[in-house]
Amino acid sequence: MKKKITDKHNNHIKKLPQKKKKFGQHFLRKQSVVDHMIEKVKINSKIRIIEIGCGDGFLTQAILNQTNCKELISYEIDPQWAEFVKNKITDPRLTIKQKNILEIDFKKLESKKPWVILSNLPYQITFPIFFLIQKHKTIFNEGVVMIQEEVAQKIVATKGKSYNTTSLFLQYHFELELMEKIEPQAFVPKPKVFSRLLYFKPKLKTILIKKEEEFWKFVKLCFSSPRRTIKNNLKQTHYNLEKIPEPILKKRAQQLRFKDFFNLWNKIIYDE
Repeated sequence: MKKKITDKHNNHIKKLPQKKKKFGQHFLRKQSVVDHMIEKVKINSKIRIIEIGCGDGFLTQAILNQTNCKELISYEIDPQWAEFVKNKITDPRLTIKQKNILEIDFKKLESKKPWVILSNLPYQITFPIFFLIQKHKTIFNEGVVMIQEEVAQKIVATKGKSYNTTSLFLQYHFELELMEKIEPQAFVPKPKVFSRLLYFKPKLKTILIKKEEEFWKFVKLCFSSPRRTIKNNLKQTHYNLEKIPEPILKKRAQQLRFKDFFNLWNKIIYDE
């Protein structure tokens, strides 16, 4: 007879908390997926790990069992599940913080770097989390996250409908690799979409972009109406289109790569 997912500390827990749709709670139940996440990154006794959303502790427990990490901090927004995992897992390396990851001051983690991220992300905050990681990318070695398949394809896209400013921005800041596609049956409850493991590694050395903030605003304008040409998307802006070669003006943003936007930007700003 199989033992239920309990331990001696479950005396303090009368029943499992309810999964809450507002937090995007779909708990992973496929051990091979967890194994692949952990195997993809390099963990030793000096590495600290961040998990975003511990849920019922399935991935949390696996990380502690399968690695010799120095510390694991799991940020869980749901107080009931945070308390559940605190009572369920007593490994001294684990700290459960009942906090919204988007409100964390990552600067406070600087003194304890390097960090690795392993997480089954709440799908609705995938992009905000990546932007947060990007702002503090020097403290992270690498990570593997579970995200929605469609979102993963947008992040790595280099052409087509999924390719946009966000694709370019994240590819500029991270090395990215699509891992395995995960079926809905691997979760409880089952999501309505397929998922994907995505590996990322921050790029600490990138091409220097002059007036970088303005550059990304410029790229966003180029993508503002995907079916329109660069010329039509920029004609209502302050940029002097006479400085842009006619063949480029006739193209759509999806036809350009980072180096094209970079060269175009340099021509515009250096000719000002």
